[in-house]
Amino acid sequence: MNDIADSSVTDVPALLRAAPSSVEFKKLRKRLLRQAREAISDFGMLPETTADGHKPKWLVCLSGGKDSYTLLAVLIELKWRGLLPVDLIACNLDQAQPGFPADILPKFLEHNGIEHVIVREDTYSIVTEKIPAHRTYCSLCSRLRRGILYRIAREQGCEAIVLGHHRDDILETFFMNLFHGGRLASMPPKLINDEGDLLVLRPLAYAAEGDIARYSSGMGFPIIPCNLCGSQDGLQREEVKRMLQGWEKQSPGRMAIMARALGNSRPSHLLDRSLYDFINLRPADSPPAEDGPSAEDGAEAEEPCGASLAMTAKLFAAE
Repeated sequence: MNDIADSSVTDVPALLRAAPSSVEFKKLRKRLLRQAREAISDFGMLPETTADGHKPKWLVCLSGGKDSYTLLAVLIELKWRGLLPVDLIACNLDQAQPGFPADILPKFLEHNGIEHVIVREDTYSIVTEKIPAHRTYCSLCSRLRRGILYRIAREQGCEAIVLGHHRDDILETFFMNLFHGGRLASMPPKLINDEGDLLVLRPLAYAAEGDIARYSSGMGFPIIPCNLCGSQDGLQREEVKRMLQGWEKQSPGRMAIMARALGNSRPSHLLDRSLYDFINLRPADSPPAEDGPSAEDGAEAEEPCGASLAMTAKLFAAE
């Protein structure tokens, strides 16, 4: 990757011209670019180049929050540096929330010369009509929004919609499913929609929310808060977020370790019979040679060391 200092040249995208020049911010910027490149590569987000030179087009969903602004800026920079051979179109879905500043995003996108589409659909009235005031709106709101974004992507000729979910969102979803859904599942960095014609991509899957917040603040993005969801108290996701942040405060680096664990599963050490054939698991006819593999897929886990036991006790101590 070219040095971040190269962004001072005249052809730099307008969105990146106000980027701070401090060493600390340059390191942050490089880290986010590297993590996005790794996620795009690791999960095969880019299709193979076609013989006719067709470029894929991505619909980059822009809500006005720090995550989606950062996503857009990172993708634009990767494309500018020749590292992302796709066409990008930013999309904001105005859901007709009372008091939503509908002029901010169009002005921001026009000022920075970013191809975009703004669509207004009154999902707010539907959500507030169907969901009692004391319950959370997130599930229905998300389903309605996703369906509209799929339609826009098809209309714009896009192969994928791209979302700004990051590492912390993915971990929070994992624990939400663990605590409240009784399953081990999270947000995948790449999936295909039910109709099978569009991809859903999350290039910030490796990025920490703290890094995104610092980047967004440094870039001076005009943040629009989500008052529809954020005005509700006691959201289960907020409880999970506070729990994870507490663990990270007590043991810095803990969230990075947990995020790595999501990509390092061992079905033979879980209870899912659809993923591992426990029924037909039998001892070998003869013991393995002493110089053979140290452990097979179904072997017992290694005995934890004293340091890991102490850490576990600290994390899960009774309050």
